Amino acid sequence: MKDQSSALQLVEGSASGPVLACDTGISFWGGIDPQTGRVIDVHHPNHGDDVSGRVLAMPTSRGSCSGSGVLLELALNGKAPAALVFCEDEETLTLGALVAARVFDRLVPVLRLTKRWYEPLCAAHSVTLRDGLLTIDAQTVAVRQIDAGSLSLTEADRRVLDGEDGPARQIAMEVLCQMAASQGASALRDVTRGHIDGCILAHDANLIFAEKLAAMGAEVTIPTTINAISVDRENWPSQGLPTDFGDRASRLADAYVKMGAQPTFTCAPYLLDQPPVQGEAIGWSESNAVIYANTVLAARTVKHPDYLDLFIAMTGRAPVSGVYTDEGRRARRIVEVQLPAVVGKGVDESIWALLGWLVGRASPDRIPLVRGLEDATLGPDDLKSICAAFGTTSGAPMLHIAGHTPEAHLAAAEATDTLVLTAADFADAWGELNQATLPVDLVAIGSPHASLSECQNLAALLGQQTCVAAPMIVTVGRSVLAQARTDGTLAALERAGVRVIPDICWCSITEPVFPPSAQSVLTNSGKYAHYAFGLSGRHVRLAGLADCVAAAVSGGAPEKPDYLTLL
Repeated sequence: MKDQSSALQLVEGSASGPVLACDTGISFWGGIDPQTGRVIDVHHPNHGDDVSGRVLAMPTSRGSCSGSGVLLELALNGKAPAALVFCEDEETLTLGALVAARVFDRLVPVLRLTKRWYEPLCAAHSVTLRDGLLTIDAQTVAVRQIDAGSLSLTEADRRVLDGEDGPARQIAMEVLCQMAASQGASALRDVTRGHIDGCILAHDANLIFAEKLAAMGAEVTIPTTINAISVDRENWPSQGLPTDFGDRASRLADAYVKMGAQPTFTCAPYLLDQPPVQGEAIGWSESNAVIYANTVLAARTVKHPDYLDLFIAMTGRAPVSGVYTDEGRRARRIVEVQLPAVVGKGVDESIWALLGWLVGRASPDRIPLVRGLEDATLGPDDLKSICAAFGTTSGAPMLHIAGHTPEAHLAAAEATDTLVLTAADFADAWGELNQATLPVDLVAIGSPHASLSECQNLAALLGQQTCVAAPMIVTVGRSVLAQARTDGTLAALERAGVRVIPDICWCSITEPVFPPSAQSVLTNSGKYAHYAFGLSGRHVRLAGLADCVAAAVSGGAPEKPDYLTLL
């Protein structure tokens, strides 16, 4: 049962500092500069603020599982918040703070407060946490420490916790138990497969962590795949990348392979052969992959933070909480979408990226049930687009879509409220995500990694045309690349001048693979449209595949998609 204390300390440490209160959660990955602590998410109300040395308060975090790695990097370089304070369940940053404390002895205390104390803290100028007391202006509240001692563990779990399987697995089990206690779990459960997310060289912390665990003898015990990395592992030396960067990015990937993970290097593991099946309990990280697995496949995985994914893969165990349980998969918000019947039947598919982004913003901290799309035609690529964009604005690990996803029939939780998305909301979202000026000078496809069907559709749209107006880059996983090579799709794309690059994705691409001269980018990805400026310094525009092809071939791109006039 979840601890209902007024003030609960999830990660140890003392702190004192000025308060930075955020009404909206921040995705640390893509939202915080890991070197400076500045908020770089241009869509966030606190854009430009500095979290370093501040007591950072927000309801919960959101977005990428990689936020834990960003927090670790901030802790290692002395730019972390003085403390983190939440009033809702939070896992990603809590895990980053736990790893900083347990593996690197860098303390970033984490608190969860009830509204009784959270609201005064947000209004305070500064607060102090010391000796089990939290002082907010003239008020003081006792802080209860999280206790993992009440967990129901198997004999095998206890042997690992006692260090009988070595120090690496002992640390993994200690952190798992601490996270389980913070989530209100009473036990751990077996999972069948893992997916590692923290393999992008976005900062030094990921490499430091992976090599330290590998040196300790860490090994995965269940089949485990690896997310997209920061280089085309086999071809980067010929792509102009700096040798130091390429070497370190390769070392990071190789560290996880050394620990037994498969070199799949894709952020869309659901596109691999034999994806998870309905009801299968897995231990995945990577926000879009987790959301797709839960939502579309009806598999079961919490949105595990980076580093916890490795600990789960090392032990084959995960806390029994959240969407691993039947109760945790029920919707707690209804989102009614007002769409005309024509949408979804041949209309520009970028509407689904907007939809996912809007639903996430409407339900930032809870699982929603989306209604109003029952008559729309949604294919796997449309659902993939919705899930990825949803993950940029919501911390929830899944959504339900009436008429389209396998668990949409589940009864909603009690006290569920309802929000409505109107035509005006879609128009406003399009305006917010379309900041680049025309004409565009780069077309970006593959965030998450493009599927074989997306590549085939792209080749069909290109036909005999070539990309003479703007370069087009498509990022894919190795398995999709092999399939595209076999069926001739790869050859067709390359004849049209498209660069198809494996292993990296748009969330990890760097110059010069990302053309340094490109300043205005067109993408079909709501996820990349949200994160691009914070990651690359370039503004983007959002469009469907047909308009992406038109921009690459002739330089044309619409001011607005036709469907906005239909809403």
